[in-house]
Amino acid sequence: MIDLYAAGTANGMRARIALEECGLAYTFHPVDLTKGEQKTPTFLSMNPNGQIPVIVDSEGPGGKPVTVSQSVAVLLYCAEKSGKFLPKDPATRPAFWQALISAASDMSAMVTAILTLSRSKDQHGPALEVFKTMWKNYLTVWDSRLGMHRYAAGDEVTIADFALFGAVGRMKNVQPALVEGFGNVARWIDEMAARPALQRALKF
Repeated sequence: MIDLYAAGTANGMRARIALEECGLAYTFHPVDLTKGEQKTPTFLSMNPNGQIPVIVDSEGPGGKPVTVSQSVAVLLYCAEKSGKFLPKDPATRPAFWQALISAASDMSAMVTAILTLSRSKDQHGPALEVFKTMWKNYLTVWDSRLGMHRYAAGDEVTIADFALFGAVGRMKNVQPALVEGFGNVARWIDEMAARPALQRALKF
């Protein structure tokens, strides 16, 4: 059994999507970030960085318990444990790695920057506009890619899609205007959102 400690952020969404899509049995432990529950001694013993998500697999490799933090690490762990959503053809792996890392670094960084500055009481207008422009530039590239391929890394669903949905899906929920006007991205979002496992994962 896997224990998931997460909240409804982009990173938390990714971890739960991975568990649901990979069909891995887990128990969900919600972490209230507003109350600082990610900074308690118990949580810090699992992830000293004090960040969600964290999974604890009591039946890890060799039957030994393992703790994994970082949302993309959780995605990879779940995919390897289940044998799902990783491309098997070596020729398709470069595109997969590129898509996964772009979703994990470029897109996630923009979500964090935009939402943090938007919520700040201080005036960060110029900086916020810079990050919004960067976000739209990244999304333009994704829109082009998704016009050529059905999914993030090609023509099959991979954990790159789950990583990307965590960022783009989160942004659509909180600042939908930043996702409007990208037809291929919209088609992809709707298709991903229709997946039963993903729907279950979003019920935080």
